[in-house]
Amino acid sequence: MGRPRHPRTPRSRGDGLVQPGGRLYPEPRKRQGTQAGSLHPLRRFPLPREGLRDRHEVHRRPLQGEETLRSESIRSGEGKPARPTPLQETERGPRGVARTEEVGIEDRLEPRSEAAPVVGGTPRSANATPPPLLLLALLLLGTLLGGGRGRGSVASEGPTQPSPPAVVPATDGGRERTVAPEGPTKRAPSRSPAVADEFMVATANPHATQAGVEIVMAGGNAVDAAIAAQMVLNVVEPQSSGIGGGGFLLYFDAKTQRVEAYDGRETAPMGATPDLFLTDTGEPKAFYDAVVGGLSVGVPGLLRMLEWVHRRHGRLAWERLFTPAIELCESGFPISPRLHELLAKDAFLRKEAVAGTFFYDDRGNPHPVGYRLKNRELAATFRRIAKEGSSALMLGEIAEDIVRAVRTHPRNPGRMILEDLAAYHPVERQVLCGPYRGYRICGFPPPTSGGVATLQMLGMLEHYELGSLSPTSAEVARLLAEAGRLAFADRARYLADPDFVVIPIEALLSPDYLARMARHFGRGGKPPLPAGKGSGSLPHRVSPPSHEGPSTTQISIVDREGNAVSMTSSIENAFGSRLMVRGFLLNNELTDFSFVPAVKGEMVANRVQPGKRPRSSMAPTMIFDREGRLTGVLGSPGGPRIIGYVVQAITALLDWRLDPQATAQLPHLLGWGDRIELEADTTAENLAHHPLLQGKEIEVRPMTSGLQIVWIERKGGRIRLLGGTDPRREGVAAGR
Repeated sequence: MGRPRHPRTPRSRGDGLVQPGGRLYPEPRKRQGTQAGSLHPLRRFPLPREGLRDRHEVHRRPLQGEETLRSESIRSGEGKPARPTPLQETERGPRGVARTEEVGIEDRLEPRSEAAPVVGGTPRSANATPPPLLLLALLLLGTLLGGGRGRGSVASEGPTQPSPPAVVPATDGGRERTVAPEGPTKRAPSRSPAVADEFMVATANPHATQAGVEIVMAGGNAVDAAIAAQMVLNVVEPQSSGIGGGGFLLYFDAKTQRVEAYDGRETAPMGATPDLFLTDTGEPKAFYDAVVGGLSVGVPGLLRMLEWVHRRHGRLAWERLFTPAIELCESGFPISPRLHELLAKDAFLRKEAVAGTFFYDDRGNPHPVGYRLKNRELAATFRRIAKEGSSALMLGEIAEDIVRAVRTHPRNPGRMILEDLAAYHPVERQVLCGPYRGYRICGFPPPTSGGVATLQMLGMLEHYELGSLSPTSAEVARLLAEAGRLAFADRARYLADPDFVVIPIEALLSPDYLARMARHFGRGGKPPLPAGKGSGSLPHRVSPPSHEGPSTTQISIVDREGNAVSMTSSIENAFGSRLMVRGFLLNNELTDFSFVPAVKGEMVANRVQPGKRPRSSMAPTMIFDREGRLTGVLGSPGGPRIIGYVVQAITALLDWRLDPQATAQLPHLLGWGDRIELEADTTAENLAHHPLLQGKEIEVRPMTSGLQIVWIERKGGRIRLLGGTDPRREGVAAGR
């Protein structure tokens, strides 16, 4: 067992938090951001210390008897927050099936610039200028079409012979699920991290990475590159994210040294009610009975959020950012083995008129691997958005088509109206930061639970010397499981949309509270009180079951000036609600709400309410070193397992000093409740019968992480950027 550490005295360091924003779209007021040090190719900006506090801070309405912790802008009257409604409530516990993601895609990655970016290995010399086609052909040497079987044909529009899908039944509580969202496919071979000197882009698909690289080389910044990459992901990874969904974006401004948090999470229509997912008899609907159709569709927020961030920080013209995606829609892209297998496994998509016609042939079979899939309707949608902005989606004909698709679904109609789309506003939230091993970890606050739960787990693990243990040892699995158990209990009880619920974040992240929990880790050790009751200021709440599924995507970028973006976006389940409009899929994010509005007479925090944002687990994250300099940018998809993936990645980077690619390839050890999950087909599964883990429910299963990591290495005055991507998906990191 790892040796307990004495709690560290936090060092006073610049970790002030982004001042909270309101619903100010489309003309947000300027606000201060996190003073977090800098990364700059030529010089480092000094770290201001005056007026900054080394503590967990987040804007909220205080509980009775608690001190009000407000930022300076709130004290001065700027940026008044919305008043949340105090409730005694909570949400369902974690649910969702982990799956392995894979690799195997074609190579379109030829940059249009003379200078070729570096990908997946040793950087080229400053004087070398390989041809663009050669450049990123090297990139996918380990991720060729078919997972190492050789590159598939990408020139023809016709099909090639598909490889048979490896269908692995998904289970949920012992019951086989009908479909495996983002299900297991083949794992990519191990590889070295990408290395660059100027910038780095890491996304879940080589096409998206190439779009980001092209935008930076054309003079764009991290925000521009992230938007271009996201639009391409909508084309080539339609099952995971897109303009029919939402997301959370962290932005680090190297000039001002601020971290800003932008919330583009979907909202419930104004016609939604707490019993949205109850049957006529008052029982919760079966999960996929709720998912498929219009009832689960939340008001999409990703596009308006990205437009807002671009207005504040973008450099290139908005229209330019859609060029790569439009070209790919019109020229087509070869279907990858991963997309083919997901299509083959899905039991619902082929039954939907529009999506079924697009993704399947006349006999209901998915288009085979290598089939060139074109999406001219999405190209037309992107052209309108490029010219008219987000209003092209949220107002007018496209909005009418969205509402019509939602409300007229033959089996499961929803309640969205045009006014819901027109009224949507992104929100600037207050970044949440905390210490770990002398570093500062900054993440996203509610309505996602990712930031709070990540900091809770790290705050507990801080008291143990993980660095003295093997990353895949039973002791590490036990510690991660103990921290996950306690953090997820609090997550289920307290975390939801802060505009509707009072969340005691200061109490949840109190060093004393986390230290008390950490002291009771160990064989047979139990906390002195149930999770969430170790501090007198934490009210009791209940925990209904969860249905959150492991889909989503991650983009991590650091540009030439040292600006950075960590963005996690999603349409929730694989292929979302299965409704397709104007070439893109609509989300099913409303199923991230609790299906049960109350438990034993107590209201659930994450219950459905009109205009409310469902709780998420997305955890875009940034790491700052002891001098306050940006050091790491990361995040992952994976449903509620995102939190465990990100925590394990942070410990790998900081405790074991692994490079970002080795970190992404590390076998997963996860835990919540009394269950420990070990990644199948890795060395982790050897721990299944270890004596230290006995007494727990052990499950060996595939994992569906999609870590994208950019790490900034400083040695002898030189800065190098290292990129790591998850071998469980199709990701690629590239830079120059």
